[in-house]
Amino acid sequence: MGLPLLAGLLAQPGGAGAYAASGQSTAVKAEPTGPRTVSVSINSFSPQVPSEGDTLTIRGKIENESSQTVTDASVALHVGQSLGSRTQIDSATGQTNSVTGAEGPPAGGDEYLQEFEKIAPHGTEDFQLSIPVKELDLGGEGVYQLGVALTGRTESQYNQILGIERTFLPWQPDAASDPTKVSYMWPLVSRTHLTAESASDANQTPVFKDEDLLEEIAPGGRLERMVSEGSTLPVTWVIDPDLVASAALMAQPYNVQGPGDKVVAGSEDNQEIARKWLNSLVDAVEDEKVVALPFADPDLASMAHGGNAVRVSLSHLKDATEASVTTLETLLHIKPNTDFAWPAEGAVDPKIIDTATSAGAHNVIARSDSFQETGNLSYTPTAARPIGDGTTAVVADARLSKAFQGDMTSAEKSTLATQQFLAQSLMINLQDPEKQRSVVIAPQRMPSAAQVMTMASAIRALDSGSWSQSENLITSAKEKPDPGATTDVPSADTYPAALRKQEMALTGFGEIEEIQKKLDDFKVILTRPDRVVVPFGRAIDRALSTSWRGLPKEAHAYRKSVDKYLTSLTGSVVLIDKSDAQLSGRSATIPVTVQNNLAQGVKNLRLRLTSTKPNRLKINGERFDEQQVEVAGGHAQSLKFSTTANATGPVDVVAQLVTADGKEYGDPVPFTVRVTEVPATVLAVIAGGFLLLVLAGFRMYQRRKRIVAARAEERNGGAADGGAADGPEGGTPDGPEGDTGDGTDSGPGDGTGSGPGPEDEGGPQPEQPSDPTPDTATESTDPSGTGERVDR
Repeated sequence: MGLPLLAGLLAQPGGAGAYAASGQSTAVKAEPTGPRTVSVSINSFSPQVPSEGDTLTIRGKIENESSQTVTDASVALHVGQSLGSRTQIDSATGQTNSVTGAEGPPAGGDEYLQEFEKIAPHGTEDFQLSIPVKELDLGGEGVYQLGVALTGRTESQYNQILGIERTFLPWQPDAASDPTKVSYMWPLVSRTHLTAESASDANQTPVFKDEDLLEEIAPGGRLERMVSEGSTLPVTWVIDPDLVASAALMAQPYNVQGPGDKVVAGSEDNQEIARKWLNSLVDAVEDEKVVALPFADPDLASMAHGGNAVRVSLSHLKDATEASVTTLETLLHIKPNTDFAWPAEGAVDPKIIDTATSAGAHNVIARSDSFQETGNLSYTPTAARPIGDGTTAVVADARLSKAFQGDMTSAEKSTLATQQFLAQSLMINLQDPEKQRSVVIAPQRMPSAAQVMTMASAIRALDSGSWSQSENLITSAKEKPDPGATTDVPSADTYPAALRKQEMALTGFGEIEEIQKKLDDFKVILTRPDRVVVPFGRAIDRALSTSWRGLPKEAHAYRKSVDKYLTSLTGSVVLIDKSDAQLSGRSATIPVTVQNNLAQGVKNLRLRLTSTKPNRLKINGERFDEQQVEVAGGHAQSLKFSTTANATGPVDVVAQLVTADGKEYGDPVPFTVRVTEVPATVLAVIAGGFLLLVLAGFRMYQRRKRIVAARAEERNGGAADGGAADGPEGGTPDGPEGDTGDGTDSGPGDGTGSGPGPEDEGGPQPEQPSDPTPDTATESTDPSGTGERVDR
């Protein structure tokens, strides 16, 4: 019935607001009018890429948003003009619920309308429009804007368009002479699900922090959809090996942290789910091109912008790349390509390029909203750009890459996103039909299940079109670059601030560095260091993952959990605390016990025993002594040190484990040795030495006395009365310095003949007798005492 389009008649609702008695206005929701009176949803568009002989079928829903009944309503399809550029497509996308006057008359006339006598207030109705493509009166190839409009009236509005929704019709009746080559990346990436912890059994049973991975790989989960859909699509698989490794570990007996961090065993049903998903992935990638990301998909931008704090993490990038090859070769039986680096959101700057290529990659996946064109090209250039030093920037198309980042759970949003994607891809070809180009599409890293299904639908539709042909990413990177395309890497100033805020803080890199230092000190004492170095190396890779972006608290918690577990392992090799010891003898042995609670043995470790007062107590004749430590897993070893006491009193002794390079390992164990008795032989030696001193002094005194007497006799002329001559300044002879003239000598010693007395004994204590036999051997061969397990 061909109703006219009344684009400018928008009635203003009466009573839009009222004033309260207080004089303040009370907000009232405005009554929708004009093209916002009714919402129109396009939930199905088939075929997505029609040909001349097809019938276009559009299904959807209309909903009366007003409080008035809509009458004399009809739904029709309107065909607009052909759009001339990608920018026009962008502009047309934002014209929802607005009448521009360019909608054109209803396609096919009255025959293809669907009428509704009335639509109740807030009521809904389904519609279906089926129109032969030849009735659309399309012109030449191009992208046409379509509008599905409801025309009708309400009590307050004349006949007009009360609701409209727009979409795009890509039209290419004849095959393109030079179709655009399209490479679609298909990412298999997930968050970190494993902890660093594993059981101490022979299989090192892994511990998962949760079972969220099961939700993703179970039937209907996003990763299950990725594999099942991807197996039928012309895509390039881009895989994080950590995901594959995690699924493989879950396919075997595994543990999971429950409430309160209690570790429980995973169910066999879950193992079966993991096995099925892994097997389906093996089948899907067989004979396909697979690009492997470095293990755990490290955050290249965070590492690049972290400065000197990331020197340890940069060393992990090469290891992560090597681990990715080993993982996928072992689990998927393929030879992956590791020549690609993929910074977050494809945003790059010079530092990111340097970091991305530091592990050997020659191709960096960027995106056109970061790597923007600086020239005046009238077309979208080929993705590959040489940027120097043998590196290629593979610049993915931003519009196509971000086409499905929104909410794709509703049929309407999914349908509209797909048609816009197809329109943009056709427009690339129409920009310069005689110039074939290669385009790369890099979607979001972890699409939802709904996004996956929408992406798959769009790729199938694109593959059925006549303006494109599929190409794998590896080939795209080798395509001949456009001479007019920019090759200038964006400066650091252009890096998006929003992305920089998501990067790991420098404190995070400091925590990772501390973990690495502990690991380096720990591995040198192990008999099987690979059982620790490999899993903790992968745990550090996971701590650097891009998946932590925007989750700083969760990332910090993960790093702390890795550090905590490593600390618990290093603390499993310890010295047993010793109580103070009593020593009643010149020589004895002091036992010190090393306990190894690890599942494997330790070596390259020494036990050092140090006396703080070696003049009183010597260890094997010196201030300290060391002995080699080699203890099997789950055992203890007692090492016995020979000691020699020279004096009574307390002596502080310190036991300390040290590595082969002299680094202290673990905490020292101090204790006190109290020497309560020095043997008679020691006292005899001391007394004998003192007696010699006394005799020497007496001899010197006698000699001096004779000399004084002789001098006096000479002065008195040999008087016979025997009177003593007066001394020079007193009534006594003036002997040598120190001679008192009274028969005593103030030489060394106090004349008592006793040695040093006890010091600070601290009261009476039980004593152990002196050794009646020669000193014990360094390592006793006697049976261990109660509670001590000796390395056998």
